[in-house]
Amino acid sequence: MKIEDFKIERYFAKYEFAAKYLLSSSDCDGFSLKYVLDLASEEELKSWNELKLGYTETKGAPALRSAIAKHYQSIGIDNLLVLSPGEANFCLMNVLLERGDEVICMSPMYQSLYQVAESIGCTISFWKPEDDNNWYYDPAKLRKLITPKTKLIIVNFPHNPTGYLPSISDWNEIIDIARASNIVLFSDEMYRLLSHDPNNEIPPACDLYENAVSLWGMSKSFGLAGLRIGWLASRNSTLLQKIEAFKDYLTICSSGPSEIVATIALNNYQAFINSNNEKIGLNIKRFSEFQERNTDLLDFYLPKAGSTAFVKLKIPVTAMEYAEQLVEKTGIMMLPSETFDYGTNYARIGFGRSNLPEILKIWEQYHRL
Repeated sequence: MKIEDFKIERYFAKYEFAAKYLLSSSDCDGFSLKYVLDLASEEELKSWNELKLGYTETKGAPALRSAIAKHYQSIGIDNLLVLSPGEANFCLMNVLLERGDEVICMSPMYQSLYQVAESIGCTISFWKPEDDNNWYYDPAKLRKLITPKTKLIIVNFPHNPTGYLPSISDWNEIIDIARASNIVLFSDEMYRLLSHDPNNEIPPACDLYENAVSLWGMSKSFGLAGLRIGWLASRNSTLLQKIEAFKDYLTICSSGPSEIVATIALNNYQAFINSNNEKIGLNIKRFSEFQERNTDLLDFYLPKAGSTAFVKLKIPVTAMEYAEQLVEKTGIMMLPSETFDYGTNYARIGFGRSNLPEILKIWEQYHRL
């Protein structure tokens, strides 16, 4: 397969470890290994101390899958496949899709969620939001995109980059649209449980629809991106088996140490989720105050969930040009909307890092020069 460069990741590769400040990260500050191990039970610590660094089970360790299954209503350990999040997407699309299939994907979107399908030879239809209506994704517009050749619908809630989260009634309608035509629904739920109002939390797609595949992992909600642990949850056992077989050509299995650390975190999830939600909420408040002082710089809709927002820049140059100037002059890396294939005047803002107040102070000083 020949595939286009991953614009977001290429941009991060250029600046993530060179720039002094990261304004657009979608993950939260990483927790230390000590923090995780201090939460471990005696049995988990025993597993850690006695771990032998050999191969692990392709599906994922039973203890890990058992810890994951507790976070679903209808999913058991045999409905789960552990793999890295990006690998999960790549595997699913390669075993499900064929050239000529039609795929519906939200836009703006993390590039791999549509680029892999496009590179296979699929036709992509984009479900676009109402930019000036708090990034509302209207299910009625999704319904109009369905054709007899639609093979896959790809959604991402909480949404990266806008922070949009549908109401439960809209979410149920999206599920019904997929079910009506027996279309596989791939639901990227990497930011699950990062809802700014817990009353707005929506159930995983795999618990609502037998032909849905939910993706979650340790990178975003838990602040443990370095583990490279994610998983697919689905009651479509045939599809999961095909993905497992395809994985044999990629990682084959996960890292043993990562599996144990992930198990501990999942069994103590509130120690991670609560901390991240508190930080994100405080940073959203700080950014709102920043925007109110700098209304000439950008427009900002409060995100409903997740760790990011997509802001509209009021600048005389493109977002890419402005981002390059900003990192050169201040050391602040900003992710421009060109990396999302979504116009030239938006940028992603991340709320998961504790140094956001320092970044905003420097950005404001630069803006007022």
